Amino acid sequence: MSVRRVMGTETEYGIAVPGQSSATHMLGSSQIVNSYLAATSAAGRDRRPRWDFEEESPLRDARGFDNSPGPVVGAARDAADTLSDDEIGLANVILTNGARLYVDHAHPEYSTPEVTNPRDAVIWDKAGELVMVRAAEHAAAHIPGTGLIQLYKNNTDNKGASYGFHENYLMQRQTPFADIVRYLTPFFVSRQVVAGAGRVGIGQDGRQHGFQISQRADFFEVEVGLETTLKRPIINTRDEPHADPERYRRLHVIIGDANMSEISTYLKLGTTSLVLAMIEERWFADNGVDLGVEAPVASLRAVSHDPTLAQQVTLRDGRRLTGVQLQMEFQEQARKFVEDRYGADADEQTLDVLARWESVLTRLTDEPMSLSRELDWVAKLELLQGYRDREGLDWDAHKLQLVDIQYSDCRPEKGLYNRLAARGRMERIVTDAEIEAAVTEPPTDTRAYFRGRCLAKYGDDVAAASWDSVIFDVGRESLQRVPMLEPLRGTKAHVEQLLRRCETAAQLVDEIAGR
Repeated sequence: MSVRRVMGTETEYGIAVPGQSSATHMLGSSQIVNSYLAATSAAGRDRRPRWDFEEESPLRDARGFDNSPGPVVGAARDAADTLSDDEIGLANVILTNGARLYVDHAHPEYSTPEVTNPRDAVIWDKAGELVMVRAAEHAAAHIPGTGLIQLYKNNTDNKGASYGFHENYLMQRQTPFADIVRYLTPFFVSRQVVAGAGRVGIGQDGRQHGFQISQRADFFEVEVGLETTLKRPIINTRDEPHADPERYRRLHVIIGDANMSEISTYLKLGTTSLVLAMIEERWFADNGVDLGVEAPVASLRAVSHDPTLAQQVTLRDGRRLTGVQLQMEFQEQARKFVEDRYGADADEQTLDVLARWESVLTRLTDEPMSLSRELDWVAKLELLQGYRDREGLDWDAHKLQLVDIQYSDCRPEKGLYNRLAARGRMERIVTDAEIEAAVTEPPTDTRAYFRGRCLAKYGDDVAAASWDSVIFDVGRESLQRVPMLEPLRGTKAHVEQLLRRCETAAQLVDEIAGR
């Protein structure tokens, strides 16, 4: 393995409904989801495919036990149960690009389709921002009394609440989970120096004055656990592979910030995928490398609270390193790993991740502010420091908090990141055309291609879908489920000709079944 593996992201968007109480956030979120469905549904289509919860098991723990009390449909619906079905509508949409758009804990959430590399992850993650913008515009224009719904790609309201950005990586099932915990924990403690989104305020409610590197760091309380909203763990143990459970584990990562910067997202997923490959292939264990840190939760927060990057953490071997130095240790091991395992055959994207990772860490050591065109937390800090210098503002100034949140506003004309990018002041690695295409088109090299194309071509006959199946209603006695337990099948190469041959869903089901 290299940086290439099946991966994806999930983003809960911050939501604000000006002039209305926070109690309406659930309704506003459902309006976002259902508005996008209304705006993109084909004229005359009366069936709305539902999300299939039957195979979901969010309470199964990778440490070997299952906390599920019974059917998980209620748990999977999460906070949507606080409103009636009439109020929330479906609030759970499967998109033709293979993604999922739904309401989760009073936030609209976009889950990308499965991709196979970090660059594609950036493309379909950015497509989610466009989906949110267009959904909000449609809701304001077509739902009476809705008004303006503002959406932010951030992680906290600075009043003590946090909402997540999650990453998912498919791993080999035989990899011991204890190894994942041992080697990945120090990586996550320090990864924020590259992937942090930046935040005004210290502590969960942001009352302490200052600026910190990560929006999520203050909300983590334990090293390992199953929870995602309370007692958040650095390593999440949810064991829900959405694939063949004998072969795969889906590592559910909840510790990352939601990034606007393409470089931050690219490096976040690329470096993590590379470290996972090293864990799977026993690189750390076989080479006697242990970068474990003492008191990981306290170290995570301490690194975040020091944007000067001078804060040191204590390793289990007694060394004291800064977050940047700890990342350099991982980068050096990754370089040796790629040279040893791939040599001249290393793929271009793996080499690019390695080179960018080293370049970023070197500049963070020498001149951190030189990264204001690449990393979110540095770009945001530069903006904020400009206001502080011009207007003599302390970190508790309300204006700085407004700038902070405005950075992550999804609207092209309002969001400060988007305005910087439009002026060429943020480095990019994907194109607007690629992002626009990804709003409706699925990746071609995973099962998301089959899911998305079926929605586009046979939408009236798709009764339900999930990550690992599509369920058709073709007028027979029972629904017809097409399982997709192998994420690297159902690709364009596998099924394009099949989909072209089959004009109807019934023909498709019959051909797949060999009838």
